[in-house]
Amino acid sequence: MSDDFPVGLLFGLLLLLVCLSAFFSSSETGMMSINRYRLSHQAGSGDSRAKRVVRLLARPDRLIGVILIGNNLVNNLAAAIATVLAIHFFGEVTGPAIAPLLLTIVILIFAEVTPKTYAAVKPERIAFPASLVLEPLLKLLYPLVWLVNVISNGLLKLLGVKSIEGGGDNLTRDELRTVVHEAGTLIPHRHQAMLLSILDLENVTVNDIMVPRHEVVGIDLDDELEDILTQVRTSQHTRIPVYKGDINNIIGMLHLRNAARFLSRDEVTKASIVQEAREPYFIPESTPLHTQLVNFQKQKRRIGIVVDEYGDVEGLVTLEDILEEIVGEFTTDVAGQDQDIHRQDDGSHLIDGTANIRDINRLLGWQLPTDGPKTLNGLILEHLESFPDGPACLQIGTTRMEILEVRDNLITAARCWQAPRRPSRARGKPN
Repeated sequence: MSDDFPVGLLFGLLLLLVCLSAFFSSSETGMMSINRYRLSHQAGSGDSRAKRVVRLLARPDRLIGVILIGNNLVNNLAAAIATVLAIHFFGEVTGPAIAPLLLTIVILIFAEVTPKTYAAVKPERIAFPASLVLEPLLKLLYPLVWLVNVISNGLLKLLGVKSIEGGGDNLTRDELRTVVHEAGTLIPHRHQAMLLSILDLENVTVNDIMVPRHEVVGIDLDDELEDILTQVRTSQHTRIPVYKGDINNIIGMLHLRNAARFLSRDEVTKASIVQEAREPYFIPESTPLHTQLVNFQKQKRRIGIVVDEYGDVEGLVTLEDILEEIVGEFTTDVAGQDQDIHRQDDGSHLIDGTANIRDINRLLGWQLPTDGPKTLNGLILEHLESFPDGPACLQIGTTRMEILEVRDNLITAARCWQAPRRPSRARGKPN
């Protein structure tokens, strides 16, 4: 037998088959481990290698089919040659028993674990060159691959798998959040915060960030004309609502850029002020921020009046308010400039009861709950479940609070600070 098939030739064929087995094994792992999003980007950029891999991954059943057919074929041939060599060296009795053992060790180390591990770590280095072989091989073995896939896909349908098309890698919002978090230094921290804020817009409504009704500064047409003009000249706001008698009776929004038109006249009347006001734009209080951002763009507006289900005015929201939810405050020292939050020498903060909880969390980095009341006053009352008769202390989460002032059924001031973290105690008995 050794004359017909030289031992050297058989060893060479066995080595070649082990290498081919390693190729198919690494190709399978490399193809399945490759980053699909980077691959799509490369293919979109015109990379022919990436396009070839994308074509193969479009039908994973066919790809896996041709890889496994090739892998099983070379492994079976290797087993046959290994048996012949074992019989030659160990005899017809011992050889067939030794061959599977030795071949299993060789295949496991050199054709399975090592190449698959390398392919998992460096998938592109394997997938791109492997696609040069797999694509024509798929065309060559297509009839056999098709037959195998028909039987395999029939069994998968019995197991409830209806579609085997590739490309089902769309990310959910939570998965995308995880991707952004795990980007590390690839995305600057500030950019990560902005991306996460954009993802959070869907969970935040306009009444979470609006200027509340009692803080809205507007022009009351029932006031004296001189007082109205003084207010227009000294206003710190660019756009202010115009109403008559009550904030619920809003007539329009006045852009102070247009105020020069009636201020330059010899005689100014309330009618001329109303004439320059634009029709108000009303927003339901439950509108998500991502929807309202699009609505502002469609309506060519920068400010809207927030109303409840009964049509009563709850406050107002601006385009800048939404943008600040994404990029953060536009001022440099927002904590110092916020009129509702005052830092004390002992590290605590004196906070107005009407302060918005989201603003407190954003400015101070706290984690007060935002799924309930919108203001600190509402949060404290919800926690106490009754109105305090006077000063009281409480703790919500990691934030301790001392009620300092109560007036007109409203907590007007509270001193807040973060509770110190308790040091973790080692478990077990002391030595």
